[in-house]
Amino acid sequence: PYRITLIAIYAILALSLNLILGVTGLFDMGHAAFFGIGAYTTAILMTSFGVAWIPAMLASIVMAAFFAWLTGIPTLKLRGDYFAVVTMAVGEIARNVFQNWMDVTRGPLGIPNIPGVTILGVQFPQGLPFLGLSFFFLAITFFICQRLIFSPFGRILKGIREDEGAGVEALGKNSYRNKTYIFVIGSGMAGLAGSLFATYIGYIDPSTFILWLTDFIILIIMLGGKGNSIGSVIASILFVVLREGTRFLGLPTAIAAPLQQWIFGLLLILV
Repeated sequence: PYRITLIAIYAILALSLNLILGVTGLFDMGHAAFFGIGAYTTAILMTSFGVAWIPAMLASIVMAAFFAWLTGIPTLKLRGDYFAVVTMAVGEIARNVFQNWMDVTRGPLGIPNIPGVTILGVQFPQGLPFLGLSFFFLAITFFICQRLIFSPFGRILKGIREDEGAGVEALGKNSYRNKTYIFVIGSGMAGLAGSLFATYIGYIDPSTFILWLTDFIILIIMLGGKGNSIGSVIASILFVVLREGTRFLGLPTAIAAPLQQWIFGLLLILV
């Protein structure tokens, strides 16, 4: 159940970035930041203020979406490599905030003892109960993504990806506004994934929310097919199994970790 639950959480994260990168063509290199904002919002509210999971989860979605909106005001006017570089910088800024804001995030010490999920008095401990909960939210996320992709709004997003000038703006559509909408929606979904991750693992620290995580999700999207929600879910299953599988080879950590990165690097080149 542990690895299957991680598949559901990473699939939600992949679906959220697929809306931004796969459907709209925005090469977002800072998606791990919004995943981290969601995780830290839930962890801080539940451990420091005793907030229940449902309001903490909703706050995580809102906070991730809000910071995406702030990020998008200047960055979504950029295109191509410029947008990728700036969002990469945003991801590094977020990681440094997680690392150094000791009074709130506890820095490299992380936040331990994050309470589990309880909804209307019903607990969802690790194992099958949390697995069912995570797949429930995966199903909701998948449904929303499909509705967006195959809606008139989704056709505008695909037009932005193919030719923002001739394909969208020439038809009188505001590409900046629509890019802002999808950037905020996708980042809010990443906040949901972060909230689930924090309560499932029970401990978070800055080392999780790094650029490599965004690269991992981008690799999932590329393998699953840009703009393909079903492909993103299937690729999430493949890569999480591969990622977790390297831990059972009996290799020392000094060898297993570089081997894992070498495998993913090779897969990225091949894809």
